[in-house]
Amino acid sequence: MTFSIVARSGTAFGVAVASKFLAVGAVVPAAGAGAGALATQAWANLAYGPQGLALLRTGVPADRVVAGLTAADPEAAHRQLGVVGPEGVAATFTGSECLDWAGGVAGEGYAIQGNVLVGPEVVRDMEAVWLATAELPFTERLLAALAAGDAAGGDRRGRQSAALYAVDPGAGYGGLSDVACDLRVDDHADPVGELRRLLTVHELLFGTPDPASLLDLDGELATEVAGHLGVLGYDSLDRWAGVENLEGRLVAGRIDPVVLTRLREAATAPTA
Repeated sequence: MTFSIVARSGTAFGVAVASKFLAVGAVVPAAGAGAGALATQAWANLAYGPQGLALLRTGVPADRVVAGLTAADPEAAHRQLGVVGPEGVAATFTGSECLDWAGGVAGEGYAIQGNVLVGPEVVRDMEAVWLATAELPFTERLLAALAAGDAAGGDRRGRQSAALYAVDPGAGYGGLSDVACDLRVDDHADPVGELRRLLTVHELLFGTPDPASLLDLDGELATEVAGHLGVLGYDSLDRWAGVENLEGRLVAGRIDPVVLTRLREAATAPTA
């Protein structure tokens, strides 16, 4: 009922998943910074998440994690599982009782799997896109692979939900957590498309500025910014950015073009 990719890039681990199932992001993905990532699906066993991450943290490789989890599970024939660890080839497992089409592929740093799919082209196209997009930021690359599976037909029952979960040490909000991205579309006619929109908003609000693109906040630009802030009723850029959840993009004495664009749009937007 689901297709997913689990993968790593450097120190980051993540899962992207879509399904004709309500709130798939509450069931399938699990990941831990420094450990790895898992996807449990088909007749999902939610215990696989914490148990698998515990094994990965002790240095057990992905294929042995899969073997250990499924060997201890009397219902393993109904399960599907993808696991990636800090090193080596990832691993995927499809139980013999999973509904057709069901299967997966695994390689260095990634595993892709799905069940109740329109056919093997879903997994095949996801793998092709993953391998061809190494230049993309990690979360965008995961989503690109997921979108390829969706475009190939995905879950043969239809679409309902999707999720994107990624971890990286200190990559969370304010640098105080390891959760770099946790986005879920629980019930939507186009969940993968909506997930893409949410990722764009997430990058806007929680991304960090590119040092090479920062503009000096002086002269005419400083005057312009002050004018826009006045129109909006703010006496400082810090206060406005805090209200707009853009404080992570502030740099003393300079301004991120992303922030400047948002400020200009806000100040010139027509009023009701």
